[in-house]
Amino acid sequence: MSSYKLIIDGKSVDGASTIDVINPATEQVFATAARADAVQLEAAVQAAARAFPTWAARDISERRNALLAIATDIESQLEELALLITSEQGKTLREATEEVAYTVGLFRAIPNLYLPGEQILDDAERRIIQYRTPLGVVAAIGPWNQPLLLLAAKIIPALLVGCTVVVKPAPTTPLSAIRLAEIASRHLPPGVINIIVDNNDLGEALTQHPLVAKISFTGSTATGSKVMASAATSIKRVTLELGGNDVAIVLDDADPIKVAGKIFAAAMMTTGQICLAVKRVYVHESLYETVSSELARLADAAVIGDGTNPETDYGPLQNKAQYDRVLKLIEETRSVGNIIAGGTPHEGPGYFIRPTIVRDIEDDARLVREEQFGPVLPVLSYSDIDDVIRRANDSEFGLGGTVWTSNWERGITIAKKIDTGTVWVNDHMSINPTIATGGAKQSGIGRELGVEGIHEFTQAKVVSALK
Repeated sequence: MSSYKLIIDGKSVDGASTIDVINPATEQVFATAARADAVQLEAAVQAAARAFPTWAARDISERRNALLAIATDIESQLEELALLITSEQGKTLREATEEVAYTVGLFRAIPNLYLPGEQILDDAERRIIQYRTPLGVVAAIGPWNQPLLLLAAKIIPALLVGCTVVVKPAPTTPLSAIRLAEIASRHLPPGVINIIVDNNDLGEALTQHPLVAKISFTGSTATGSKVMASAATSIKRVTLELGGNDVAIVLDDADPIKVAGKIFAAAMMTTGQICLAVKRVYVHESLYETVSSELARLADAAVIGDGTNPETDYGPLQNKAQYDRVLKLIEETRSVGNIIAGGTPHEGPGYFIRPTIVRDIEDDARLVREEQFGPVLPVLSYSDIDDVIRRANDSEFGLGGTVWTSNWERGITIAKKIDTGTVWVNDHMSINPTIATGGAKQSGIGRELGVEGIHEFTQAKVVSALK
């Protein structure tokens, strides 16, 4: 059985104890990870704080070159990392390979976006320049659904601008994050990147630590609220990418069969465990029967199984707690909706749930109101466009959404009325590293990716000189 260690101050170290890592397709322990205690957390933060002045003083070109070298190193181990992600997360090897490849792309794209200074005014009397200075030690806290990619999206801009990082992955998926830190540490001075693994017991100590200047967190809205409260103790900067209840609106002019296929893929990717996955669908009444039936057909045809099997379409849910939660949600839904595909318990090992389609359900059902984060999709009917926009916006979440139509210009008109950070028209999850993303309402604060995402790790400093 493989064991994975912490990275603190450039050294690979044992933890105070260990944590078992379970393959969700088999429910068997396949590896162990070092588990840090409060003393080791303190050591990681102190190491990052010591490394910060020297790393921040390096020329931007040196930091950029280090990130590009990390990209090449990750790429050389793509197959190994993809298999590791499948083993600990459960997603198919195809999806895991895409995650690693996109991570490599981020390491190559983001470093080319950043310019540390901007001249605002230069006339006969005065020169004004806005500089960007690194904030300091960053706590990068990641989720279990995309354990490599979403941490990389935090680490890259932090390192680029001159911050140092303490990484804390989800305790159920720590291995790919540890490998990322190991790879990165080969190209960085000691202390610039550190990784600790906990069992959800060190988060508050990390986010309240006086030497941590910035918290970048991806996870649930409930946990994000706690992170924000911790940050308030010392007015730390925060970026929060939180939950979503992403809506899909199918207009009356859409091709129902074509659109159903795209929505199904957008809802079930990573077995529905994506913040930006489609979580609820509103279909015009003229297309409702056709779209519902096609979604059910696709659900029935899907192959679930171990992600290492090339014939598998969808792997298991990542952990038992989420598996139990989604099963309970399905059972509650039986009395308020019509399950037309899936919905049956899995027999045998693994946290598997078949893609499940629910129709004839009302807006106030828990499946519609909450983020299910699993392969269960409610399909609702509408007749009036203004009414469906109101229903779509009647949510505390505002992460993403989609509009489906044969007239893209009409789609843009509708998209502008949806209260979310991102809305796609006739597309889904088309994310460009150069374009910032972020949630509205309780789906988050701040931006990730793009120049705006880089600026989240800096303090703007205006220098005004009278000539």
